[in-house]
Order: sequence, then C-alpha cells, then structure tokens
Amino acid sequence: MTDMSLRLPTTRFRAVFALGNRPAAALPVPTLLGKPNLYGEFDDETGQSTLYVGFGTGQIHLESDGSNLAFHYHDAAGDDTDISPWNTADTAMLVQWSTKLLQDFHRLLPELLDDVDDAAAWHDVGLDLWVCEVEEPAKLDLIEVDIEGELLTLPWLGAGHVEHDHVDESVFGARDGSVDGEREHPIALLWAADPNASPDRAIAEAWLTPGTEQPVTRALPGIDWEAIGWPADEVLAWLEGIYLNHHVLPDPAGTILTGVLERLGGIDGTD
Repeated sequence: MTDMSLRLPTTRFRAVFALGNRPAAALPVPTLLGKPNLYGEFDDETGQSTLYVGFGTGQIHLESDGSNLAFHYHDAAGDDTDISPWNTADTAMLVQWSTKLLQDFHRLLPELLDDVDDAAAWHDVGLDLWVCEVEEPAKLDLIEVDIEGELLTLPWLGAGHVEHDHVDESVFGARDGSVDGEREHPIALLWAADPNASPDRAIAEAWLTPGTEQPVTRALPGIDWEAIGWPADEVLAWLEGIYLNHHVLPDPAGTILTGVLERLGGIDGTD
C-alpha cells in the first residue's frame, strides 16, 4: 500500500475572479441536508454545462445548454432515481437554488474554466495568489481554498512510454475474466516500446472498490516485463500512486472550481 505520509503539505491558495452578480447566493439552501459537495463541467462541443450537487443522502445532477435545463436525482448509493431522496419542501428549495446556480455557472462559461486552469497553473509553480484580468472596473470575488498536496511519486523508470486512460466498465477485466466484484473508476496503464509512440498496449489496470479511496491494481497476463524494463510489482506500486494523484486526491483546478461554485451559491461562508 502506498505510504500516504509521502505527500506534499496542504497549501492555502487565493484567487480573484470577476463573477458579477450572484443571484443563486440570495436563495436559501435547505440547511438540514448539510453543506453540498459541488462540481461543474462544460462540454466545448455541445455547449452543455453540468452541475453536480451531492449530499450523503443523495445527489441532484443538472444540465443546461443555455436555453433548456434538465435535472435528475441519484439515491444515497449513487443510482439514478425518478424520486427525490429528500422531502417535498427540501427538494423544492434545492431544485430552485441549484437551478439558479447552474444558470449562474453557465453564464460565465467557458471563460471561467480557462481562468480556473490559469489559477491552478499559478499554484503549481508555487504561487499563492492569482488575480483575473479585467478590461474595466468590475466587482471582484476573492476565493480562498485549501489545496491538498500530491503524493510524491517517481517518474516512469521503465522502457518506452506509458499513459493511463479510462476503461469501459462493461469490458473491464474481460481480458482474462479474472476480475470479480464491483469496481469504480477503472483505468488501464497503456505502454509503447517506442518513447515517441502513442501507448496502445494495456499492461496493468487499477480501480476503486466501491466505498473506498484505496486503489486496487493488477498486472495483466502475458506481459513481457523484461521488455517493459521494470518489474511488475514496482509498476503496480507506481500505478497506485499515479491513480491516487489523478483520480482520488483533489486536484488544484477542481478544488478552485468548487470554491468558485460555493461562492456563486453563497455557501462559502463569506455572505
């Protein structure tokens, strides 16, 4: 198991954004549900934005293309459901607030995500304050977040070139039928002998057992580890650290974006 003590320290990061008016912040949020976990995405090709609002008791997912907005629920286990996990009053309040929050978020896209990436890049080089560019006087919002440190990992020490990519859960483990049980967020480690080629051969896999944040890894059968240039057990230990950094531990951009969404929604404790 990876030694989690080998992590960089958590750092306090500040970023200044021009968010403009924040209508969602003026709406009430059902306090009995607790503070929601927020995350947003944007599809450049379709122009669709997505907002995820999660609690321990369930989630609401919302999608908008700027003209139409739709939402659906997930129960505490994460499964789709047509029935709200919450009572009628809390559901009505949550739908109104999260709908307005998605509209506020969508209004700022895609430029907002570019700003978030810029801010994360400043953090990555060791700076603790990023300020957006404005062409004229504007109302600015200060976002303050604690960004968790990454796990210290070695560079790839084997031969060739590797990349990791998501795996279709419907075929995951089907290469030899040896993977049983439920798996979350499976990835494959892809390898190419040529350091300049795009890796296309899967040599190992990693996933999460539902309800945990500790990766499970396995080496695929039939791999010539001498050609890989690194023993299988060391490759798996390396893959576990990569999985933790990229798929478990919060990344700086995601943490900053969550701070922005909390500010837009008025739940960051500053209003």
